Amino acid sequence: MSKSRGRNGMLGVGGQRRNLSRGELRGGKARAADGEAAKAAEKKKDLLRKMRERTEQRTTDTDE
Repeated sequence: MSKSRGRNGMLGVGGQRRNLSRGELRGGKARAADGEAAKAAEKKKDLLRKMRERTEQRTTDTDE
């Protein structure tokens, strides 16, 4: 008799995973989204800069 897996035991759901080479696993140049990653990093730097400016402004406002 087979074991009942219930509804939480659905096998094969979720698609297939892509096979990655060792170079891709180590962050090689084979990634297609390198331009998008650079844009995301630039956005993050800009956001951090803005947040730092706001906190500096708040600390100077409270000091006065």
